[in-house]
Amino acid sequence: MRIGIRRGSLAPVRRVFVGDLHGCLEPLDRLLAEVEFRAGEDQLFPVGDLVNKGPDSVAVLQRLIALDARPVLGNHDLLWLRERRLEDPELHAWLAQQPILRFVDDDLLLVHAGLHPAWNDDDLRELARPIDGFPTAPAVDFAVNVRYCDPHGRRPDEDWPPPDAPYVPWDQHYRGPRRVVFGHWARRGLDVTPHAIALDSGCLYGNRLSAWIAEEDRVVQVPGRLDR
Repeated sequence: MRIGIRRGSLAPVRRVFVGDLHGCLEPLDRLLAEVEFRAGEDQLFPVGDLVNKGPDSVAVLQRLIALDARPVLGNHDLLWLRERRLEDPELHAWLAQQPILRFVDDDLLLVHAGLHPAWNDDDLRELARPIDGFPTAPAVDFAVNVRYCDPHGRRPDEDWPPPDAPYVPWDQHYRGPRRVVFGHWARRGLDVTPHAIALDSGCLYGNRLSAWIAEEDRVVQVPGRLDR
């Protein structure tokens, strides 16, 4: 387990991962209060789908920027970038600078949806570059949309109802050395396993917003969007 110390502080640096936000600022603020997030000390890692559908997408981005958050992009974030839905050019530029995949120190990976069974470290590092000019769209599509796949990375035509064999949740094929933190799968909800952590627990739909604190191996949840 990684423990870091900020210069001038005796408190351990905590890496706090948070599930899909979808423009829901109020639950995010409650969750940060619940985990006693220390701006300037702790590090915040959202799993993507920062925007769209919820009431406060712009305010969510502003809060994440203020907290020096380090997200990855989800399918809804890419939609907003493609359609240039952000009127503020600085917000658009900040979102466009975020990667599809993020190496978090030497022990964790952050991605919105999942990883292809055949990807190696070189493939992952390609996905860790900023999205602007990224050349491999099929890999991006897989990383932000996969739920089920077969051992070769082929995906079913539909994810619901759950498909029959040979399709299984993508992380059942994962054998990499780093634990993966991901979102995108509200029906699956919070799911913590030794090799992967699913954090999308349906905040947008009034369920829960989930955080996982790596240094404490602890999950914290708050009620999700309350204005539905």
